[in-house]
Amino acid sequence: MAEQRVALVTGANRGIGLEIARQLSRAGFVLVLGSRDLEKGRQAAARLADHGSAPHVVTLDVTDSQSIEAAVSEVLRTFGHIDVLVNNAAILHEGFSPEDSSVLDVSSELVDLTFRTNTLGPLLLMQAVLPAMKARGYGRIVNVSSRAGQLEGMGAGFPAYRISKVALNALTRITAGELGPGNIKVNAMCPGWVRTDMGGPNATRSVEEAAQTVVWLATLPEDGPTGGFFKDKKQIPW
Repeated sequence: MAEQRVALVTGANRGIGLEIARQLSRAGFVLVLGSRDLEKGRQAAARLADHGSAPHVVTLDVTDSQSIEAAVSEVLRTFGHIDVLVNNAAILHEGFSPEDSSVLDVSSELVDLTFRTNTLGPLLLMQAVLPAMKARGYGRIVNVSSRAGQLEGMGAGFPAYRISKVALNALTRITAGELGPGNIKVNAMCPGWVRTDMGGPNATRSVEEAAQTVVWLATLPEDGPTGGFFKDKKQIPW
C-alpha cells in the first residue's frame, strides 16, 4: 500500500485554509492544521473529524521563527516527512477603498506586520521544509497569493497587502528557479474574492471554489508546472 502524503496547511483553522484541509483530506492526505491559536485549531480539527478526517494540529505563528521551527520539527517527528506545504495564512488590515488605504498614508508598522505575515512567514516555512523535501526528492509548495499582487493591472489601494503579495510572487519564482526542474514544485495561486472573514459577505466566490486550485497544485504529477501563477487551474500573468 502506498504511503500517504502529509500536507501542512497554515492558517487552517478557518476560511480558505480549513476548506483546503477538508479537500486535501478527501484526496487522501494526512492533514496537519497549522493554527496560531491551538484551541481554535483543535476546534477546526474536530469539525473535520465529524466528516471522517482526523487531522493533526500544531501551534504555528508564521510571524515567529521559533514557532515555525517547532511546528515543522513536530510534524517531521510525528510523520517523518512533509510532502505538501500550503502557505495560506495571511492578513489584510486595510480598508476596502483607496481612500481608506492610501500609499501616502500607510504606516511603516502596518507594512512591516503585513510583510512579516504574508511574505516572510512563507519564506521561513519553505526554508524549514525544503531540506526534508529535497532528501525525499518530492514536494509540492503552494503559496496562496492574490490578484492584488499581480503587476499586470496594478492599481491603487491596499498598499501593504499588495506589496506583500508581489513579494510572495517573487519568492515563488525565485524558489522555483533555484530548485529547477524536478519533482519539487513551487507555485502561487489566486483564490479570487472569497466569502471569508477577510473577503466579507459580498465576495463573489465560495471557499470551495477557492480551494480547488490549491488542491490541484498540491497533487501535480511529476511533469506538472513549477514557478507559475494560477487561478481556476489556469496560468495567469504575473
